[in-house]
Amino acid sequence: MASRTIIEHFRDLRGISPIRATAETIFNEVHNGRTIHKPSMADLYDLARNCPGVTITDLSVSSEAIREFGLPPGARVLNHNHGRIVGRSASARHFYTRLPENRKSLLEGVAREVAWELSAMDLYTADVVCGLDPGLMVRARMITPAENAINLYNWCLNFMPMQQASSAYESSTPLEIPDILVVSHPEWKDDLNRPEFQNGAVIVDYGCNTIFILGLRYFGEHKKGTLTLAWSSGMSLGRVACHGGIKEVDFSSCASPYRALGKRTISFFGLSGSGKSSHTNSLSNDSTLPENVHVTIAHDDAFQVDCENLRCTVWEPSLFDKTDQRDLLHPDWNHVISTQNQLVLDTAHGRVPVGLDLRNSNGRAIFSRSMLGNCCDSTGFPDHVNWLMKDSTLPPIMRLENTDLAVAMGATLMTKRSSAENVSAQEMTKLVFEPFANPFRVYELFRDCRGFRKVFETGAKCHVFNSGGFWKASDSELTKIPLSLSLKLQTAILTDSIQWEPWKLLPGALIPTIDSIERVWPGYSDHFVHSAISNHEEYLILLNDRIRQRVAFLETELSDCPDELKRLVDALSRSLM
Repeated sequence: MASRTIIEHFRDLRGISPIRATAETIFNEVHNGRTIHKPSMADLYDLARNCPGVTITDLSVSSEAIREFGLPPGARVLNHNHGRIVGRSASARHFYTRLPENRKSLLEGVAREVAWELSAMDLYTADVVCGLDPGLMVRARMITPAENAINLYNWCLNFMPMQQASSAYESSTPLEIPDILVVSHPEWKDDLNRPEFQNGAVIVDYGCNTIFILGLRYFGEHKKGTLTLAWSSGMSLGRVACHGGIKEVDFSSCASPYRALGKRTISFFGLSGSGKSSHTNSLSNDSTLPENVHVTIAHDDAFQVDCENLRCTVWEPSLFDKTDQRDLLHPDWNHVISTQNQLVLDTAHGRVPVGLDLRNSNGRAIFSRSMLGNCCDSTGFPDHVNWLMKDSTLPPIMRLENTDLAVAMGATLMTKRSSAENVSAQEMTKLVFEPFANPFRVYELFRDCRGFRKVFETGAKCHVFNSGGFWKASDSELTKIPLSLSLKLQTAILTDSIQWEPWKLLPGALIPTIDSIERVWPGYSDHFVHSAISNHEEYLILLNDRIRQRVAFLETELSDCPDELKRLVDALSRSLM
């Protein structure tokens, strides 16, 4: 089978961390006739629908999803409303593996106290398989109190219940990594009222593939916490971790000249709200792809790149998507399996989740991938890697022909926080750097830099999309970049419809020639080229400032790897005036 039990992985058990040892003991703590329950998916559904905060809606789960996940006949969509916190809490995360001994000791004490509390509770556990390709499958196990069965249920829907995937898992490639353990205690409160735990605690021990999620009901913490360990497991095997979407576009059935393009794989990296899902999940790119093109979507959130075997593999069989753009009549509700943090109304069709973020921000749903049409569990190597940014000094599209610059821009991916995160409204207005759009990285940044350098050296082309707005007269007076333009540019990249020329303001970057981009989007040069903007001097000052911010960020984050730092800083500094 794929991943290993802790005994199989650690031939010398003294290599097990106290965090892993505490988690293992929780999974095995049976006493005085007490058992830890391991329900079937049908039984787990019954438990989940009786949990606090759960509404049994009148939306039926599709027969396809019922078969896929082993749900009972007639299963309904369950909506779970979490309370005050409806996004991920970065301030709660503690990366145990890299901490000094005194901080490790503090977190070990927290974990032991959690174990004591859980020992008096009715506990439920489930196993899932992370990874859909037999070359990369990892077993994950979660344990939680009965009152949190709804999160255990949603976790099984987001990944693949072992009961449904056991045959594929048993025959998958053996991997030299331990199983993932997840301990969830949403109602935990720090008995000492320490400030660092006021928003809960997420203890991540990536060295031993273990995570404690404490005082947090939000399902996204459970999904992304598990993915954090899956991604780092893939990295330990030499495969590049990707918080992004990927799809294959096959032109071989199209008329000439498109037929000669063959099959192309394109990927997108950005935080929630950047356009990652819109780019990945579009089957027609706003009706700009040619007739008879065949689009196959792997996933819009998480995959791993294997540069040795030129393959990409996805981690999840479902989609965990925002519903802020989906109203009552949206066709995507036909593919929904579960919802979170939604307004539920009694309508002519019964009690149904509404979407549109009317109750709170960041309403979510777990959808079947059948919503995407054609989908697959693995793809070929990415021909195109696209960084999605929100930086008003950048044009809507650039190609980065210099590998060091491509890595540097990915490592300083500039964006804004989104409602998927538990941050203040003020924080969501600030520009921030999120390397490679992955806020879940637990290892050193230089490892991602080297990984993506290998992706580019293996043949992937790099582009930057600005999915925000472009300078018109100031940093607050911008020309909006519509999604329709971005999708048209995606098609232009796939069909080689753009000719490129050097961008003098950023050596190593290319921008579209005027003639070629006007054929793609008439009027582009009236808004999105340097000569079309006002207040040129102020624009150049801001562009230089943004580059300096990138350099300063890298000097802090890559101080532990001077060789990598020098390469990236040199690539950026060529543009400074």
